[in-house]
Amino acid sequence: QVQLVESGGGLVQAGGSLRLSCVLSGRTFSSNAMGWFRQAPGKERDFVAGINWNGGNTYYADSVKGRFTISRENAKNTVYLQMNSLKPEDTAVYYCAARYYGAGSRFHNDYAYWGQGTQVTVSS
Repeated sequence: QVQLVESGGGLVQAGGSLRLSCVLSGRTFSSNAMGWFRQAPGKERDFVAGINWNGGNTYYADSVKGRFTISRENAKNTVYLQMNSLKPEDTAVYYCAARYYGAGSRFHNDYAYWGQGTQVTVSS
């Protein structure tokens, strides 16, 4: 059974940092492209960042480019999202997702597996 478990969310002041982690089990991690999405109350789930199977290609939403960094450690079956210079508009539930394939994607429908999400709240 494939599982994705996120951690690292919390409450932080504007300008602060958080690092999210996501561990994949039940599937060969190095075969999968990974992504982070977020969903604020009353809004759709939006792409945040993506990374291909070996970390050679990364993708970011314009709203987080230059502030967030996605990375992965295949030996630990883990993908990370380092979030710096956080803003109140970054407040959302953050979801980790995995593709069947190694190529990265910005599109929600390209991801087969999803975590339960972790709450990030940025106070002003």
